[in-house]
Amino acid sequence: MERSASVFGRLVAIVLVGVAIACAWLPSIQDRANQQVDDGLKRAVVSFAAAKTLNAAISVAQGTELAFQPVGVGVTVTLGQALDPLNDLAEQFATLMLTASVAFGVQKVLLAIGAHWLVSAAVTGVAFVWALLWWRGRAPRWLSRVLLVLIVVRFAIPVITVGSDWVFQNFLASNYEQAQGALDKISMTASSTGVPLPEKAKDEGFWEKIKRWTEVGEKLDPRAWISDLEGTLGRVADHIVDVMVVFVMQTIIVPLFLLWVLLKTAGGMVFGRTSPAA
Repeated sequence: MERSASVFGRLVAIVLVGVAIACAWLPSIQDRANQQVDDGLKRAVVSFAAAKTLNAAISVAQGTELAFQPVGVGVTVTLGQALDPLNDLAEQFATLMLTASVAFGVQKVLLAIGAHWLVSAAVTGVAFVWALLWWRGRAPRWLSRVLLVLIVVRFAIPVITVGSDWVFQNFLASNYEQAQGALDKISMTASSTGVPLPEKAKDEGFWEKIKRWTEVGEKLDPRAWISDLEGTLGRVADHIVDVMVVFVMQTIIVPLFLLWVLLKTAGGMVFGRTSPAA
């Protein structure tokens, strides 16, 4: 019974190695992974541009002073302190988006390295020798370790890329599109008006209204205006955090989890219970 189980285990391991050899030469896996890395890089660059625009506009807006005349009494409001938290968040947002862009760029390079024909040839040759020795019960552990390293080099980045994109498309895409769309509108308003808070108006931007109010001397309650400003800042911060969560999941949490799964799977295949001691 034990002998039958041992033979079955060896057969399964050899079949899995054969699948790995076949996949090492399939271009479709590489093409799909490359496309998904390119898409992720484009998203990261777009978000980075929005973050830098927001950061620049907020820095300019911090020195803005608005004069109100409620009930004929002049009141001056400076935006510096009110915008400090959002400015700090925008700087961290830009840093994270730059890091995400670099991470996708590194993935692109690692994909090219792993897909080189020499790596595929090494996987094929080592796997063939390992399977032959494994079947005879004489596979040395150092050869198993070499095979495990080659499998990780060849398949880690494609598996991580495809898996991360699957998680993004099924669980994160809607949140990203909604948050990034709002940030894009804010960035467009910031680039035209110099201040990144357009959400309070439809036909007329929020800051255009403020300028008009100050120019024509309309009556306005500064406390109500500050309350509206705080609400708008909160919505902008929510959008930024939503986008940051998406990229942290796609470039850190999900890749690390998938790498752990790949190592466990490949290690179980190469160093399973039926692995002969050598």
